[in-house]
Amino acid sequence: MGHVQKRLVTSAAKLASVSTANLAKFPPKEALFVRREVPKAPFSPETWASLQSSPPSALSAFAHRIGLASVLETPDIVQQACTHPSFHTIHRQLLPHQPLPATNAQLAPLGNALMGLFASEYLHASYPYLPTRVLKAAVTAHVGPLTSASVAQEMGATSLLRWHRSPNTPSRPALLHSEALSSIPRAITALIYQKRSLLSARQFVHSFFLGREIDLRGMIKFRDPKKALLEMVAKFDRERPQSRLLKETGRFSNSPVFVVGIFSGSDQLGEGFGSSLKMAEFRAAEDALHRVYLTRTPSHLVQLPTTTFPPGLGDVFTTQRREKECILLQILRQRKSCTQVQVGAL
Repeated sequence: MGHVQKRLVTSAAKLASVSTANLAKFPPKEALFVRREVPKAPFSPETWASLQSSPPSALSAFAHRIGLASVLETPDIVQQACTHPSFHTIHRQLLPHQPLPATNAQLAPLGNALMGLFASEYLHASYPYLPTRVLKAAVTAHVGPLTSASVAQEMGATSLLRWHRSPNTPSRPALLHSEALSSIPRAITALIYQKRSLLSARQFVHSFFLGREIDLRGMIKFRDPKKALLEMVAKFDRERPQSRLLKETGRFSNSPVFVVGIFSGSDQLGEGFGSSLKMAEFRAAEDALHRVYLTRTPSHLVQLPTTTFPPGLGDVFTTQRREKECILLQILRQRKSCTQVQVGAL
């Protein structure tokens, strides 16, 4: 075995999605050295390996591994979900005479919109007092690009991804591996929505994304928590908050500790400690805001707007359109029968 053939085998072994048993010819004829008057460009085993499609056994195993074998019925659908649109660039350069493979160019945006919808309604129903900026940051933390790429790695889709790295241009930023990998869960969400229903897609997103615990407390930052607390108390028509010293120790020592509580009337809103009264008051106001903003609705009381959609198979909008058509047909039939009765009476 020559040096080029050894590099081919090594490159194929590094990529789990490339199997020499599923190739028609190995090594490819481009890897063989032929004397020519005009030399060709050097053969790259890595580029050749990236152009090969994944074996059907790996695609079927991926669909069964994530429990979606009934939705991702054929290996071609799985291959489309794992092919990023950037793969067309290298495919056009090296295989110009072959047809372009199907990509997730249309599936990924649809899946991204659905994932954002499910995460927004879930977080808003679970934390009804969360500020808008924190809500957006929480949605990104649950279904953002980095989280989607992490979920794709846990699914085992890294070896099935087909993409091509693109450099930074004035019109668009560079394409990174994590961004291309994040398109796989988005495309799968869109496929579930198209082939099953909106509720099935929501169940998939809740199982793989929204079941994770995110630290929302670290996302809430205040420049002036006392001012923010004053505005919030006025919004709910409560009494003006007042700070009270609850405990202290070592006031005249090198390490004093003060415990301050903030009250609205007789109700204690928050409590904080610090080495100075100002620090303790700052933390007490921050604790009061955290208690309000992080108030969580019990899971059995959470009501999501998407539960109003029909649970049947297929596109929910198609179902609604058919129902509207049936209602219109019934109205037209009633009007026609009324017209016939009036004509008969005349």
